[in-house]
Order: sequence, then C-alpha cells, then structure tokens
Amino acid sequence: MNRYFDVNHTQLFTFYSPAHLSALSVFVLCLILLYVNRQRLHKSHYRKYGRFILAAVLVLCEVTLNIWYITQGVFRLQDTLPLELCSISLYLCVFMLLFNNRFLFQIVYFTGIGGALQAILTPALTFDFPHYRFLEFFIAHFAIMLAVLYMVWVEQYRPTFKSVGLAMAFLNVLLVVVGSINYAVGGNYMFLMKKPDTASMLDLLGPYPWYLLSLEAVAFVLFILLYLPFIFVARAQLSRNKLPLSE
Repeated sequence: MNRYFDVNHTQLFTFYSPAHLSALSVFVLCLILLYVNRQRLHKSHYRKYGRFILAAVLVLCEVTLNIWYITQGVFRLQDTLPLELCSISLYLCVFMLLFNNRFLFQIVYFTGIGGALQAILTPALTFDFPHYRFLEFFIAHFAIMLAVLYMVWVEQYRPTFKSVGLAMAFLNVLLVVVGSINYAVGGNYMFLMKKPDTASMLDLLGPYPWYLLSLEAVAFVLFILLYLPFIFVARAQLSRNKLPLSE
C-alpha cells in the first residue's frame, strides 16, 4: 500500500505513455457522456446534484492532496500552497458549482479550461500510475474542465466577449498577487520565476522573463479561441431564425 503514496516512489511519469493516454481516453469518454446527456440533465429536477457531485470531487482532491503533503513531510510554503492557476481555478469551480454563480463562470470558463487542458497535455508531474499523485492530478484537472462544461452544457451558461477581458484582468491581478508571494516565500507558483523542470509549452515561449510576456499573448489568443464556438453558435441560431417559413 505504501508504494501508492510514498513520496520516494521511483516509477517516474512519462509523457504519452500508456498510462497517460489511458487517462486522457477516460476524460474524453466522460466528455462524450456529459455532452450526450446534457439535455436530459438540463430538464431533470436533480441537475443541481450533478454540480454538488463535481464540487465534492474537487474538494476531496484538494483535501486529500494536503493530507498527503503533511503525512509525507513535504508541505512547504515554497511549493505546496494552492497558488497554481489550476489550484485557484479549482477553488473558483467549487464556489461556482455550489452557488450556481454566473460571475465566477465568466472567469473560470477561460482559466479553468485553458489551464487544466495545458496541464493534462503536458503534466508537471513526477509520479506515474498507480501512484496517488497521478490519480489525484488527473482527476482534479478533469473535474475542473467537466465542472465548467457542466455549466455550459447542462446549466446553459454562456460567456460573453466581455468575459475575455474579465478573465484577462483577473489573470493579471493574479500574476501580481502570486508574484509577490513568490518573492516573499521563495516559490515559483504559476512558473513566474522560472520554467518547470519538465517539458511544457513554456519551452516554446523564450527565456525568462520574456516568456511571461509571450504567455500573456498566448493566454489572450487561447481565451479568444475558447470564445469562438459561442460566436459560431449564435450566428447559426440567428441565421435559422431569419429563414423564411416554407409554404
């Protein structure tokens, strides 16, 4: 049992290994199931329980992660506080789900999907399956994206173009706050002080500190891309409404 939790576990994570691809496949299956059943869930009197279940999964991931940090003796201010973008998005998702909050959705639609998607495709992860950290990492990031898409597909929330600006503003305020904490505790949360040791998208964005500026541009482009489907859907609906009635 200890090998599933041991911080000195020696089986290292490998990008796009069978374990990684299997985890991604499970996520795709969950996406398909959620999308196929979106209308049924939307019309159900019990749809709020879907939100509560996702919130419970996110809380369980965060609580057990901190318990693991403490019991394994690796809790440190420098690198185990919930100050990564995905950790912050996780907390926002919990409040969004529990209180059905539209304002938080406007932010977490972009930060949650954008951050979690990058994380699962290029994980900054040491431990491989079946270690607890492997399972917690993927379950937490999958649940973040499923939570956001649950609000889109089941609760039928929609971001607006102003949401892109709101998410960018939130992100920049976050950079200042987290950057200040990094300076105070000697951390590297959100990789604001240096790139991660593992391969990531940041390797393509230039050296420190210039990759931070590149990351701003990438975030804006990504947020626009995430908003585009709603533009296309809105235009398609408008075109259908303008079609003349057949005689």
